Amino acid sequence: MTDEEFEEFYAHTVKPLVGQLYLMTGDLQEAQDVVQEAFVRAWSRRAGLDKDATPDAWVRTTAWHLAISRWRRARRATEAWRRHNRAHTVPAPEPDPGTVALVHALRALSERQRRAAVLHYVCDLSVERIARETGVSAGTVKTHLSRARAALAPRLLEEEHGV
Repeated sequence: MTDEEFEEFYAHTVKPLVGQLYLMTGDLQEAQDVVQEAFVRAWSRRAGLDKDATPDAWVRTTAWHLAISRWRRARRATEAWRRHNRAHTVPAPEPDPGTVALVHALRALSERQRRAAVLHYVCDLSVERIARETGVSAGTVKTHLSRARAALAPRLLEEEHGV
């Protein structure tokens, strides 16, 4: 991929990818950070990226792996603070009243269900493509999607009816 092709690729995919990672992580700042880092990594290997072979999947997968790594580091740091009894208790932030009901509902899903649902319903990827991108079988993807739908339906109906 040439420099110009990469710049065009970036311009057309950065916003959708941030939106997708936001739905997967539930944190807009985190989504922006990991997508930018994934694009930095993609830039360094742009010559090897094939514009016809879904480079957006490579960036999305890289961003997802970066988010998981950050969560693990944060969890380990929190555990270390607790072990050393230095953790300070800070009240949780108040929920943002402007947060979309879908993001709240997605946060209730398991990490795997949330990722499968976003890739299928937001990114419009086929079950087979999700299986390739996530490294699980198509049957597992279908199971995650089925369970995600079952968990999301009542939550979204509650929001719709103001319950």
